[in-house]
Amino acid sequence: MQENRATSGLAHCWYAVATVDELGDSPAAIQLLETDYVMWRGPDGNLVAALDQCSHREARLSRGTLDGGCLRCPYHGWSFGDNGRCVDIPSSGKNATIPPGAHLQSLHLAEHYGLVWMSPGEPISPVPYLGVEGDSSFTRLNTGMQTWNCAATRMIDNMLDVAHFPYTHAGSFGREQEQEVPNFSLTQLDDNFHGYEYSVVVNNEGEAKAMSGEDDDVIRLDMSTGFALPYSVRSTMRYENGIEQVLFMTAAPMTPTRSYFTFILWRNDDVRETGQSIVDFELQVALEDQAMLENIPGVLSLDRGGLVDVQSDKASVEWRRQHRELASST
Repeated sequence: MQENRATSGLAHCWYAVATVDELGDSPAAIQLLETDYVMWRGPDGNLVAALDQCSHREARLSRGTLDGGCLRCPYHGWSFGDNGRCVDIPSSGKNATIPPGAHLQSLHLAEHYGLVWMSPGEPISPVPYLGVEGDSSFTRLNTGMQTWNCAATRMIDNMLDVAHFPYTHAGSFGREQEQEVPNFSLTQLDDNFHGYEYSVVVNNEGEAKAMSGEDDDVIRLDMSTGFALPYSVRSTMRYENGIEQVLFMTAAPMTPTRSYFTFILWRNDDVRETGQSIVDFELQVALEDQAMLENIPGVLSLDRGGLVDVQSDKASVEWRRQHRELASST
């Protein structure tokens, strides 16, 4: 049987690597923590993921084909079904005994919030819990899985940061007049997310009005932003008119400087007409972040004292501390 090579502390975490809608009639190639995997939906309808190499001669299974939920290797035609078990070796005939080592070692997989989550090793904690998913007064809006050419560490540092709003997001909602970040305290926001609560004044022009539901060109909203290890951030937004939005952002490191990214929105207003405009606006915001981060080379230093930090960086400092502990665990 194939062995899963992932051994570090980060290998025992959940990562969103695809959207449920992206899994079709072909096997999906997934890269996570510098390791290549293949994913498909087996004959029983459940997802299967394993190292992207056949147990026979290590051909890439992601280049194979699916037949009734069984993944057939493109090299010698070996076929793999539920839980990665080898079910057919054409060269040996139909009645041949399949060697135990022919079976693939399947990974831990879960489906939550329209996303497919993968853990290369035995998970040490659950997929981040978002209670809003079970609230019937909220509607979920999903987006596709993106690939960013930057480190996941830089992405989380950016998501936890409010000081970049007036500059990076000047084209969407950032206000040049709102440069100073009031002092804030970190707190455990709930059982899953650690972060801070704050109020912010933002521009509310163009497509931003669809998101806020307000007519004023400048508005104030109450927010909270917090992280769940290793690479997820949740931001809540409460507008004065009663609209609430929960924004969940998550990244997964394909390599040290290449990452998956997606975000999900939950809204408590009627989004049948405004939903796409709201998503488009948040995609614009994400693109502004992406353009900035992809021009910063390398990974973000996680070492104590490796960066110059100020009071507005408290959330990042704490996330880096917890990340160091997680990464060094086994």
